[in-house]
Amino acid sequence: MKRIKIAYGERNSQFGHLYLPPAPADGPVPLIVLVHGGYWSTEFALTIESAIARDLADRGAVVWNIEYRRVGEDGGGWPRTGNDVIAALSALDGPVRHSLPEDIAGRVAWSEVSVIGHSAGGQLAVWAVSRLGAKTKRAAVGTVIAQAAALDLCFGDRPARPSLRALMGASIAQAPQLYADASPVDQPPFPAHVVAIHGDLDTSLPVEISQDYVRRASAAGQSAELIIVTGEGHDVFVDPRSRGHLETVRVLGLPRRTKY
Repeated sequence: MKRIKIAYGERNSQFGHLYLPPAPADGPVPLIVLVHGGYWSTEFALTIESAIARDLADRGAVVWNIEYRRVGEDGGGWPRTGNDVIAALSALDGPVRHSLPEDIAGRVAWSEVSVIGHSAGGQLAVWAVSRLGAKTKRAAVGTVIAQAAALDLCFGDRPARPSLRALMGASIAQAPQLYADASPVDQPPFPAHVVAIHGDLDTSLPVEISQDYVRRASAAGQSAELIIVTGEGHDVFVDPRSRGHLETVRVLGLPRRTKY
């Protein structure tokens, strides 16, 4: 399996790994963007999604696993962290497209890109797609999969976690509008379908966050649905053997087992 490192900006963390399928199936080739989680912190990097990226590519997809500036490095913090994800999505029209072999680039489903974000990456994925309006110059996002995602940064009217406060640079009480501007549940509807997948044993971000997001977003006119994975917790989505990942594969319409 081929992996290509591609820069989408000038900063050290403005890059991604592009995975090419070893033998793409006949017909359109799926294009998937991965946005990793990890408290928006440099304690975690895009490599926590490497196993998922390889698995999805092995099922016939082109996978763009992105990095972004995080809290703990120069330039990390809001809104720069979120803007990096927008830039990485916009790179689909430039360096990503140009890095694809001709036999694959011509068959990629550019009008039905899927974006997957886990945990903090779910917040970034939904927010970035909403700000883009789901469409770059050529590529269009059809589906956003938010896995155990931080979809409401003010959920439960509780004080922000230290990791979230570090990202925002202020408390909720100090900057309520800043939190609302960054919170996926507070974004206006955009032309993509959001699938919130959440384990019912999640103790990091309770499943009620996804339930509340789908209820409120749907009421506002956003196309959205909820999938609850029974018996699994927060971190299963970075394990390609988990049922949470297999639910993601099902939503993507990829084969459940490797064909090659």
